[in-house]
Amino acid sequence: MAHESASPAVAPPSDPTPAPAPVRFSKELLAGLTLVLIAAVALLAGRDLETGTLRSVGPGALPRALALMVLAGGIGFTAAALIRGGEPLGRWPLRGAAFITLALVAFALTIRTLGLAVAGPAIVLVSGAATSETRPLELLVFALVLTAVCIGLFRFALGLPLPVLVIPGLVTI
Repeated sequence: MAHESASPAVAPPSDPTPAPAPVRFSKELLAGLTLVLIAAVALLAGRDLETGTLRSVGPGALPRALALMVLAGGIGFTAAALIRGGEPLGRWPLRGAAFITLALVAFALTIRTLGLAVAGPAIVLVSGAATSETRPLELLVFALVLTAVCIGLFRFALGLPLPVLVIPGLVTI
């Protein structure tokens, strides 16, 4: 009769591949640094606005508080990215950034000269081209509804002196 001997416990083989080093210049780091830059610009732009007191809040209180919150978030993102790394940057698609920038420029050029009735749809329609997933009919309906809501809110509910429609020499609403 054969005698089976107990074999000694075999240790599992160690993994010879080292853990990958964390990505130091990651999307998270870029996002954090961008937020820090935006907050710094906002704090610099609003440095002359008076913050006031808790009883009498000045015009600079809210912008400064929001800038400080954005700054805190940016510092948090940056620190986290430096500590644990993140996803590498990779390729940057320019289509989105280009159309969003064009939309903002279109809005800035048309809001005072042609009015909100033209600037509202312009910003929505041009920014909609930032992605290939846009459905033109849905975008048009969204642009018209959003513009109507903005006109109702800003011009009539809040009474802001924004022109609704300007046709030079014919009409100014």
